[in-house]
Amino acid sequence: MSFFTNLFGNSEEENSSKAGWRMLTDLGQLNELIELSYQQPVLIFKHSTRCSISRFALKNFENEYAFSEEDLQPYFLDLLEYRTLSNEIANRFDVMHQSPQILLIKKGKCVYDESHDGIDVGSLKRILG
Repeated sequence: MSFFTNLFGNSEEENSSKAGWRMLTDLGQLNELIELSYQQPVLIFKHSTRCSISRFALKNFENEYAFSEEDLQPYFLDLLEYRTLSNEIANRFDVMHQSPQILLIKKGKCVYDESHDGIDVGSLKRILG
């Protein structure tokens, strides 16, 4: 695999992600995932499709992802396409907007957020216990 494929990925790899992303595209889904967070933790990954750092963080995260759907429900937000939704997430959970960024939602609250090189599956595992 070439350096550029590692850095930027390819569509075949994106379609076979271990994370099993659910695309987050509207406010109704945000409300639903908040409700879901009362039964199980929810992860939001905010990604900038034009940023190589964001792409690198996403690929590293996906390569290490080891959660079942019973452990964690993963949502993916293309923040360039859905910027108003990204802003609503920042407002609703009282977190500074960053990209890339992960947010862990439990019982309707953001209990953990991290960005850039701080995005790490190991840290998320520790938080989830």
